[in-house]
Amino acid sequence: MIATPIAIDVPLRTDSDGVIRVGNTRVTLHTIIGFYNSGETPEDLHDGFPTVSLADIYAVIAYYLANRAAVDDYLHQIDE
Repeated sequence: MIATPIAIDVPLRTDSDGVIRVGNTRVTLHTIIGFYNSGETPEDLHDGFPTVSLADIYAVIAYYLANRAAVDDYLHQIDE
């Protein structure tokens, strides 16, 4: 039998300029979600951004899917 899963922290942080980055990397939330929305798979993203672990990419995408409206609002603000 599998144990009850533990909660997973979303590896996002806001830098001193207000940009949301993934984990301890310079890769931005905007970059990961932008490529994801254009059809890239998590594995493709990991190949392109090997400093971001595959687990972190999946966690960020899961966070995005659960909070799409809020993340999309943030991304639109960044684009402006």
